[in-house]
Amino acid sequence: MQELALSVSASVDDLAGRLGPIFSRSETRHRALRYIQGLVSQCERKNSWHLAELLVDPTPDGVQYLLDRARWDAEEARAVLRQWVIDTLGSPDGVLVLDETEFIKKGQHSAGVQRQYSGTAGRVENSQIGVFLLYASQAGHAFLDRALYLPKSWTRDHERCWRAGIPDD
Repeated sequence: MQELALSVSASVDDLAGRLGPIFSRSETRHRALRYIQGLVSQCERKNSWHLAELLVDPTPDGVQYLLDRARWDAEEARAVLRQWVIDTLGSPDGVLVLDETEFIKKGQHSAGVQRQYSGTAGRVENSQIGVFLLYASQAGHAFLDRALYLPKSWTRDHERCWRAGIPDD
């Protein structure tokens, strides 16, 4: 088990080294690398409060800043991650896994929310649908990408999309 932990740690360090140049500010780079360590940790829930606690931050503000306001190129980070997955986990028997997950919502203002069938709830509920792409092989698995599903009730309502911050394209 200790061998596995060392292997995972070395892989995370390799990924962190590849991602480092994407972050021009050292504080953001440091926070991003700590965030990655939190994501692969044994922390049961990976929301900003729990990750902040794990990273010994008094509030989730730093994690939220990294994900919402810090300047870095998400597309470039995804490209680095994809290459790391190929180099580290790539295998002829590897597979891509496409999955959708519903997130139950109370209000009507979250992007893409509407009453629709939710497998999470097992019934029609007010929810959003996230679509996720993962890669899995004997060497391990990794999350690659995500997208928010936007139902026609949203894509046809340009004003509603604009209010929710959804770009025209």
